[in-house]
Amino acid sequence: MATYIQQHPLFPFFPVGQDVIFTLSNNPIVTNVLYTRVKFVAEVHISDSTEVNLSNNNDVVGTFKTTPNNAARGMFNFRPIIENFVKTDNMALATSSYKTDVNTDLRTPLHLIDKYSGNNNSFRYFGVQFSVEYFDNDVDSNDYDTLVRRDFKNSDIYNIFNGYLTYNDQLTLGAISGVNFGYDTNIFNLTDATTSFLTNAPVTQYANIEDYGTTAILMINPLTDINLSPLAPLGGTGSIRFDYYQANGSPISGTSFETIRLDDLNNGGFNYADRDFAYNMLVYAGVFPANLRNHSTLFNANIDDIAYYTYVAQTFTAAAAANISKTYTININCPTLKGYEPIRLTWLNQWGAWDYYTFTMKSSKSTSTKGSTYRQLEGTWNESVYRTDGFKGGKKSFRVNATEKITMNTDFVSESESEWFQELINSPEVYILDGFKTDITNSALNNYITPVRLTTSRYTKKTVANDKIMQYTFEVEKTKTLRTQSV
Repeated sequence: MATYIQQHPLFPFFPVGQDVIFTLSNNPIVTNVLYTRVKFVAEVHISDSTEVNLSNNNDVVGTFKTTPNNAARGMFNFRPIIENFVKTDNMALATSSYKTDVNTDLRTPLHLIDKYSGNNNSFRYFGVQFSVEYFDNDVDSNDYDTLVRRDFKNSDIYNIFNGYLTYNDQLTLGAISGVNFGYDTNIFNLTDATTSFLTNAPVTQYANIEDYGTTAILMINPLTDINLSPLAPLGGTGSIRFDYYQANGSPISGTSFETIRLDDLNNGGFNYADRDFAYNMLVYAGVFPANLRNHSTLFNANIDDIAYYTYVAQTFTAAAAANISKTYTININCPTLKGYEPIRLTWLNQWGAWDYYTFTMKSSKSTSTKGSTYRQLEGTWNESVYRTDGFKGGKKSFRVNATEKITMNTDFVSESESEWFQELINSPEVYILDGFKTDITNSALNNYITPVRLTTSRYTKKTVANDKIMQYTFEVEKTKTLRTQSV
């Protein structure tokens, strides 16, 4: 007798926000009339390393049971379980640097990193040990009315990350039976110019010189061996290349590009010695102007001449590095040109990484207050004589709570940006991100991040055909209220 896995996720990498279906069979036990109260058992293992051992209990997060259906199958959907074990990354690893300084006691917001940071919470390994249990009611057996658990079967080990699917994300069916399905994450397997970082953002974006921001790399295809001979070809994701350009499209003078190796451990890079651990398998890279200002000599030396730059993932090869991702372009805005205060938002995107947009047009701020009141007696009634004081008497505020709202307007946007903004509306985490500061101290890093709640509840996707010129207005509310003195 044996337990068989009839259906399982199609791909080894998948976001936790998809249905994670397993179907089990064990007909000799399920159909045996001498066995009662038959159940399929699933022991779920989740680990931060590939050392998921389905034969012990070191990384068991729960044991679940289901009764066979009318087709004698046991069906499990593990999505509601596993999505609790990946979370948002807000802080960088202790090995990451901020303004070239690595301080293990410093909790640096992820957006401010110089080069790289591994993930703390966004990636995990997942596997299941299945079995079947029943009560043996064979009167001739010594196991009469005894609970039996047997026929153990291990699943594959899967890689899960903090993403979700929409109804428009197409699932792929297995080629053989068609019962296995899943979202094809090969788009994030960096192998050629069609593959992507963990974002749906347009490949062309705009940012101010003070703007921080990261992109995320899913390390499905890491550099395999850093210790190979320099003459030997090396495959996999090895670095990010930045190319800097003047306004006329010409490269900046001199060396117009730089390559940042992914294995820069002094800046939170990929650790090949621990390549199997979850924190290595999703890596964030600082790619926006303020991040480059924190560490790039080349960027800072030409900061007045750079009008835009590109970045792309590369491999290491014997002759030259090869591009293995889409090429992204960052156009540098002139914030003083329009005369408005820029406001930069960052939000958790569909794939569990961060996206960014700087609102450069007119914005307005308003404050609403809510407080408790009481009526104060006039004069002094508990002293030797009665005195009338001008500040006493009448209706007083006991405490005031103030909430600030900000209305922001985009510049003219493209259709790809219009579609991308849907993720901002849907995001559970949104923040205002402050810009580059020359005098910031380590103790004041929290000043960069302001949590907000998007109060714009309706979003209409615009198109060039319907709307010609596309602009959007969004409103956010600061989630931390100002609590004034009590009287």
